[in-house]
Amino acid sequence: MIKKILVANRGEVAVRIVRACAELGIKSVAIFSDADRNAFHVKKADEAYSVGPDPIGGYLNVHRIVNLAVAAGCDALHPGYGFLSENPQLADVCTRRGITFIGPSAKTIHDMGDKTVARQTMINAGVPVTPGSDGNLESLDDALRVAGDIGYPVMLKATSGGGGRGIRRCEDEAELRSNYERVVSEATKAFGRAEVFLEKCIDNPRHIEVQIIGDKDGQVVHLFERDCSIQRRHQKLVEIAPSPQLSEAQRDFVCGMAVKAATAAGYENAGTVEFLLDRDGNFYFMEMNTRLQVEHTVTEQITGIDIVQEQIAVADGNPLSFTQADVQRRGYAVQFRINAEDPKNNFLPSFGRITRYYTPGGPGVRTDSAVYTGYEFPPDYDSLCAKLTVWALTWEKVIQRAKRALGDVNVYGVKTTIPYYMEILKTPEFRAGTFDTSFVEEHPELINYSIRRPPAALAAAIAATIAAHHGL
Repeated sequence: MIKKILVANRGEVAVRIVRACAELGIKSVAIFSDADRNAFHVKKADEAYSVGPDPIGGYLNVHRIVNLAVAAGCDALHPGYGFLSENPQLADVCTRRGITFIGPSAKTIHDMGDKTVARQTMINAGVPVTPGSDGNLESLDDALRVAGDIGYPVMLKATSGGGGRGIRRCEDEAELRSNYERVVSEATKAFGRAEVFLEKCIDNPRHIEVQIIGDKDGQVVHLFERDCSIQRRHQKLVEIAPSPQLSEAQRDFVCGMAVKAATAAGYENAGTVEFLLDRDGNFYFMEMNTRLQVEHTVTEQITGIDIVQEQIAVADGNPLSFTQADVQRRGYAVQFRINAEDPKNNFLPSFGRITRYYTPGGPGVRTDSAVYTGYEFPPDYDSLCAKLTVWALTWEKVIQRAKRALGDVNVYGVKTTIPYYMEILKTPEFRAGTFDTSFVEEHPELINYSIRRPPAALAAAIAATIAAHHGL
């Protein structure tokens, strides 16, 4: 039985895993760089150890992290998301050192991380994929030939890509010629591999993903779908479960395809199968994420299933604690990624000291965060401050609750994306549940929101009262 877990990550996901461990009676071990010495996940874990001064490299050093897990007496490791979470070497080294890796096998991570292998696996399983190259492109001439066969526009993608990196849309032959070497270079720098492939571009699709989880007995179940269509430059901003855009027939189909895909991949533990839905109602497999997702909270809210605790149990050799028939959904949940960014300045990161921070509460409101009043937001990492998840029985009520909860959040000292999300909630498309991946680009006016400020005299009085209260 797992008794002690090293959390090979930082920030809110590390806090999330530490909390799951606490509820299971499992000891947790945090790691930190010098920039993270005062981070919240360090304070919450039972033990914490430095991985060196490098703010990024420490979290990416496979052997140092596994050696630390062994030295700390850990019998398991959870990678969270990002960093090494989809690195097959980490899973492999853990296995060889006798540490249980809380995730799928190294082979599954490798195969599903290779987009061309993943595509062929889906084709063999009868899961629909977008038209494209049979495998990796051999040259620019090969890319031009494939594009000529399937028609423009096309998407040029890094085979080992992810997170919106190593991907370019090409409207015509000229753009494909100019982007080919650029994507090869991006793939090499970001993922260490120069391989790229080509797919037909699905114009303005909806982005639908399905949460799956499998155990060592071969049982794979889905936990319904999420709608991640509202995104900027392929980075998700708002996630919804279930999708307000699907019929029950579509839901049954795409969830069934996800289970089929995971079964074909021999999948164990939690993962996500991502699809694009075109204007004609056709689903196409896009990729499989072999890890916990940022947006897993919305699935937990509509199903009542703790995905992280289930991950730990499955990794420990236990069968799933439920069958497909046991999985029921109730209501709608929406997650907002509250980033320290300035939407009015092209979403420029806004780092610095958080002078005051208030989280929302009330029925159906959940906040996953690793910041606190006085926290110095480091410029070394992503700009995520918190994930606000709201739940309600109906789509109309969850929108109203989201407006209230976003209004309750107060983060001072850095700019955030909260005002931008408030504007999104007002749009007819969002309220009607009829948006697609072009939503952000088609609504540039949303960044022109006005922030209501108190009159100067009132602001001065408030400041004086605060100063007096703190003896300043």
